[in-house]
Amino acid sequence: MTLGLVVLMWLLIPTAIKRFTRATFFELTAPLTIAASYARDLQEYWALRMHSNRELIEAGRDLARLNASYELAVQQNTTLQGEIGRLQELLALPSFTDFRYEHARVARRELSGWWQRLVIRKGKNFGIPVGAPVIFTGGVVGRVTEVHATTAVVELLSSPELRLVGVVEGDTRPISFQGGVNPTFGAPTAVVEFVPLDVIANRNVTKRLVTSGLGVFPAGLTLGVITKLELGADGLFQSGEVRLDERLSALTEVTVLVPLHHD
Repeated sequence: MTLGLVVLMWLLIPTAIKRFTRATFFELTAPLTIAASYARDLQEYWALRMHSNRELIEAGRDLARLNASYELAVQQNTTLQGEIGRLQELLALPSFTDFRYEHARVARRELSGWWQRLVIRKGKNFGIPVGAPVIFTGGVVGRVTEVHATTAVVELLSSPELRLVGVVEGDTRPISFQGGVNPTFGAPTAVVEFVPLDVIANRNVTKRLVTSGLGVFPAGLTLGVITKLELGADGLFQSGEVRLDERLSALTEVTVLVPLHHD
């Protein structure tokens, strides 16, 4: 009975007061969230200090090899960027939208059936805006939906609340993408709609789905892999399932793309 009265009172409270209360609660709990995140980092640090010298030497060798590979990739990227700029100038093409890359540590993950989101350790103090794209090495992570003083909330690609336009790699026709209803410990999935009839995808012949460039996300970023398609109710398009990167549920670092023209 008491619970019912509380729920009824909450429903009757004006939306503006609900938003203010939620934002205030988030700001009050943010220091605890950040402190817990730093404590986990410190715990990982001391766990690494317990490794033997032999293990550290082997890890150092592996890191040196990776650094050498990254240095080569940076040189190749610089060369390719120069070639892209030359071709854009030659063909009078518009340049790509410029972003500032803001790397952020994940403070908390909420991966329940109701929430599919992350809280990162940067917010207004680093100029992160609402709606900014968030990525990682595997492609799209999600989009910033809330920004607070020192933290920000990222709606994950697997959330049913996130919708965007994608395309099959090598194609230009737009496809509707939406996060799926994902269980807490299950593999992240999503759904697609309005897929052209000539696109064939199944578990043996998958299709890579990427961002179209429409909206806030740059074109060509990986969304996932289409693993199943079936004819829609209208008979004009297909709908199906998308397998997302399993690393979405275990990310510790992400990158926020902050538009340079953002005020």
